[in-house]
Amino acid sequence: MLENWVVVPTCLPTVLRRCHACASGRFRANGKFRVNANHKLLDVWLLVRCTVCGDTAKLTVLERVNVRSVRPELLNRLHENDPGLAAELLADPSVLRRNHVSLDWEGAWRLCVDPPCHQDFRDVSVHFAARIPVRPVRLIAEGCGLSRAEVERLIEEGKVVSAVRLRGKVSGDFTFTLKR
Repeated sequence: MLENWVVVPTCLPTVLRRCHACASGRFRANGKFRVNANHKLLDVWLLVRCTVCGDTAKLTVLERVNVRSVRPELLNRLHENDPGLAAELLADPSVLRRNHVSLDWEGAWRLCVDPPCHQDFRDVSVHFAARIPVRPVRLIAEGCGLSRAEVERLIEEGKVVSAVRLRGKVSGDFTFTLKR
């Protein structure tokens, strides 16, 4: 029987970027945007706050874009400070690359697990609701109620099998089989 696990975000991740005021390296996004129009050109930034001093920094979303080229529904979401849009933009690799930032998902996600069936053989499908990089060993340990060392031992013994590499981080769907 196939069990379904889902990795879901619980809040926006921490933005890793150096603060110019206090040299902290962590910022929190709260879903606020700044939209600036200069004649027919539009600039849009996602505002983030330093977790230590509270100083505000801007992550560039759109830069010098013609107003007519922006979809009206996107413009409305920007003006309404839509937190869902902030989450979508933080998940966009091009936005992260353009601003030279990365994300820390520690404490910003949880694993939703089907009630476990008590069998010696389990097939599990893991689905990611957002691009959250997590080590499969950590997911398996949390979902099965085992320690990470125990999961590592089961992998070494060939009792946890998957088509994806279980040693690094993954952010895409995968399946694994646990044999006990």
